[in-house]
Amino acid sequence: MTDRVGVPPAGAGLRLRGRAVAPGRAAVMAVVNRTPDSFYPAARSTGSTALRAVEQAVADGADLVDIGGVRAGRGPAVTPAEEIARVLPLVEQVRREFPEVLISVDTWRSEVADVVAAAGADLLNDTWAGHDPRVVEVAAAHGAGVVCSHTGGLPPRTDPLRPAYPLAAPDDDGGPGLHGAGERPSVDPLDGVLQDVLRTLTAAARRAVDAGVHPRSVLVDPTHDFGKTTWHSLHLTRRTDRLVALGFPVLMALSRKDFVGESLDLPVEERLEGTLAATAVAAWSGASVFRTHDVRATRRVLEMVAVLRGDRPPARVARGLA
Repeated sequence: MTDRVGVPPAGAGLRLRGRAVAPGRAAVMAVVNRTPDSFYPAARSTGSTALRAVEQAVADGADLVDIGGVRAGRGPAVTPAEEIARVLPLVEQVRREFPEVLISVDTWRSEVADVVAAAGADLLNDTWAGHDPRVVEVAAAHGAGVVCSHTGGLPPRTDPLRPAYPLAAPDDDGGPGLHGAGERPSVDPLDGVLQDVLRTLTAAARRAVDAGVHPRSVLVDPTHDFGKTTWHSLHLTRRTDRLVALGFPVLMALSRKDFVGESLDLPVEERLEGTLAATAVAAWSGASVFRTHDVRATRRVLEMVAVLRGDRPPARVARGLA
């Protein structure tokens, strides 16, 4: 019998359109950008290269592909019509040519969400925290899932400037899941960001469920770097178990982000190892879905963490037995 002492509970399982996603293990969401100005040049894809990127992601072990048409950060304006023109043809192609692949679309606009969900997108990845509140209504209307995120109140495509999250008063428990059973209230001032994230994600997830989205189709994402300093993003990674305790599938979008680069003083092209270290920590703590530019490496890390946690056996065991 595997010794489970000290192993955090596994996170909630994800379901999209009634289908269990990667049952019994963490899911990998591959980044497929249709943006010419993505912060990571190697992830930019146009024309036929986008479909090849999907094919490679699937071969490398992706459970979902996340298609985006607008750079998250600052850059040239992209109209809703232009965003649709970038992502809709790829959604339609993937739906035709890879019918078993689950499709996510990274958008904060309900008009874009409506079009891609009608074309077969399974998940709406709203990285801008309900800036357009109709996105959850679109998800419910189409039977799709939705990602609830946290940006500290920033509007789309803006960068944080000295964001601050004061720690709640001692008689305020900071919202659901901040303290474990029998645990004394934290005195870490960085728990202020955790309190804010927990409150925001709880409210957003409840709103999505109330709108008609199935609870297992509602993902919560602390949204590293968005509205946060590197200290904030590191702290949220350490406290992944508190996010898992909310009871919804937890999405971690860690891939090559600035908090990794600043921690190691490395450019985006050299952030793979740091990303994988953060991935292992979050996976051990029960996060359910990992959005990544590096599918094969992420898949292998998640499988190894699952073996270490005792969630699955080794693929083979021969050493010392023959």
